[in-house]
Amino acid sequence: MAGGCGPVCCVGCDSLTLGVEGLVYRVAERVSAGMSDSTPLFHEQRGRPRTAIVTGSDSGIGRAVAVAFGGAGVDVGITWHADSEGAQATAEEVRDLGAKAHVRRLDLGELPVAAAVIDELAEALGGVDVLVNCAGTGSAEPVLEMDFDRWRHILSVDLDGAFLCSQHAARRMIEAGRGGRIINITSVHEHAPRVGAAPYCVAKAGLGMLTKVLALELAQHDITVNSVAPGEISTPMTGQTDRNPREEPRPGVPLGRPGHAKEVAAAVAFLATPAAAYITGASLVVDGGMLLMGPQASSELTGHGWRTP
Repeated sequence: MAGGCGPVCCVGCDSLTLGVEGLVYRVAERVSAGMSDSTPLFHEQRGRPRTAIVTGSDSGIGRAVAVAFGGAGVDVGITWHADSEGAQATAEEVRDLGAKAHVRRLDLGELPVAAAVIDELAEALGGVDVLVNCAGTGSAEPVLEMDFDRWRHILSVDLDGAFLCSQHAARRMIEAGRGGRIINITSVHEHAPRVGAAPYCVAKAGLGMLTKVLALELAQHDITVNSVAPGEISTPMTGQTDRNPREEPRPGVPLGRPGHAKEVAAAVAFLATPAAAYITGASLVVDGGMLLMGPQASSELTGHGWRTP
């Protein structure tokens, strides 16, 4: 964050030099260290993930998540759709951090067969402790101008794909008997609409409810399921590749800037730590306060430009 030390610095300002993964796991270890064997569910609190699959990890948020896991010693399965070089670059970053990385192409427009990639990666990794559903797509056109094929494709990739990947991963987790984590990357549009993004908003809202249903159904297997809902993040999807978010003013966002992919990765990494073992069915919003601005922002609008995508 800009200037000074925020609450995260409770573990010491020097921790900021550890990177996302080191800081998150240091906090988790201190939380777990404060427990005793008499603490309820202590043994469930102790496990750390060994393997993770992150879909759509060739760039942006997915890459940041994969690298965060790699930095924590977690072996990572990486998937890509169109950017093979990007996926290989992510894999190299993970390997440079000392973890293993396996790469597969995943085309969520080819369902249900494409979801078998989750099983392929689980076999290569020796299991799957964490699944992060990050692959997605979107649109920028009004409902009345959208054809059905476009509508269905976005729903297929963003919702059906996450459903099938979660199903494959959860079956593996249950068979292994060690519990697990499923973390769905949704969006602020899990909670609020946007003009020109009907199928994206519908898919993300649906994924948010799927998260809750899975949380109920999988809890008996010690599998937690949560969503992370980013706001505007400086990534290729928002047309901001390699931009410093602190140099991009956003007056309509309370924190005044877009987010960084590593800030979303920090939230995902936390949900995969032992410290988050009692969190399930939640949506963790990472948006700089954007969703708080509804009534406030509407009073500041002076034109109708927002009605056009």
